[in-house]
Amino acid sequence: MLRHPDFRRFWLSSILTNFGAQVTMLALPLCAVLLLHATPAEMGMLAAIQSLPFLLFGLPTGVLLDRSRRLPVMLGSDTMVAVALASVPLAWWLGVLSVPWIYGVAFAIGTGYVVGGGAEQVYLTFLVGRDNLIAAHAKFAATESASRLLGPGIAGGLVQLLGAPLAVLCNVMAFAVSIANLKRIEVREPEPIAPQTHPLHEIREGLAFVWNMPLLRTLAWIAAAWHLLFYSFMALNVLFAVRVLDLSPGMMGAAHMVGGLGVLASSLMVKPMSERFGVGATIVIGLCGSALGFALLPLIPAGADAGTSVTMAAYAVVMFWLDCGAMLFFMPYIALRQRITPDAMLGRMVATMRCLTVATAPIGALAAGALAEQFSVRTGLAAVAAGAILLALVTVFGTRLRSAEG
Repeated sequence: MLRHPDFRRFWLSSILTNFGAQVTMLALPLCAVLLLHATPAEMGMLAAIQSLPFLLFGLPTGVLLDRSRRLPVMLGSDTMVAVALASVPLAWWLGVLSVPWIYGVAFAIGTGYVVGGGAEQVYLTFLVGRDNLIAAHAKFAATESASRLLGPGIAGGLVQLLGAPLAVLCNVMAFAVSIANLKRIEVREPEPIAPQTHPLHEIREGLAFVWNMPLLRTLAWIAAAWHLLFYSFMALNVLFAVRVLDLSPGMMGAAHMVGGLGVLASSLMVKPMSERFGVGATIVIGLCGSALGFALLPLIPAGADAGTSVTMAAYAVVMFWLDCGAMLFFMPYIALRQRITPDAMLGRMVATMRCLTVATAPIGALAAGALAEQFSVRTGLAAVAAGAILLALVTVFGTRLRSAEG
């Protein structure tokens, strides 16, 4: 694959957007927390709005991806995300930046990720072939680990030195370079055969395909429960680090860099683990690893109680477990569902699974924000921890996923 120039271009664009995403992951919520003094409920709404496009546009995206070439879809999605991000520093300079403005940007970013992310998964299958999917995902995970290792530190430093809006502007530049690089890809997908059926019929076919395959159905409800927990965590993570643990943006970035080591570890382990234990067992191991991270997070002592260095180190260790477990869960999960799906259904399967599995995210984010508003941020994260442990136990003892091979 590395000898294939188009794969290298595709991979390079992934690297650029992954590094940019690390900046946005810290800078956008920090804009809300530090500049606009957002409450826990508002942070829950922010996470919910960013995940809402998965529910609204997930199923129609499947029809779009099966009816269209995927590369132009990726280019259009990346352009939309870049324009939305560019509006943040512009609004800040004009003095009109507000929490509702951040909501709008988050919705646009979520929409771009729904459409563009689905197109990227399907296009990768076309570019490398099914037999190379695990190896390709391992390579992408290795570069993601590099972005997670270096990106948060860069993001934290940029926010500390330049402020969150200017840090977001750096991500816009990364997207611009990525878009220019994607336009250089020479290989062209064949024009999809024009379907004779109505789009609603195709949506029903995608839903029926997932429902009638027991393995996909099991993967769907497990991933849906995981996303509910993850977006609950996302809603409270920045608030917890800044206001409870008293970490600066630079300290947050440095701690998240350790999470990059977790992604790196998972990228090195996923292929040998899949070969030795099986794809399904590797998914279960990753799920349990992320559950450990969720469980440890609310136990971290505040900086005022344990000292800033101890708190920062504990937060970094938790990020390691979360990132390592999450990647061990998702890399074989994505490869497994694509491996068992025929080409004609691939776009609809990806979009249907993304819609079904992230449909729970707004509920989790809003519930976490409301719980933190009523009680405390630490209480909200404790509820996430309890849910993660329950999900791990049900998956291990209540399903046959660990024996799935595809």
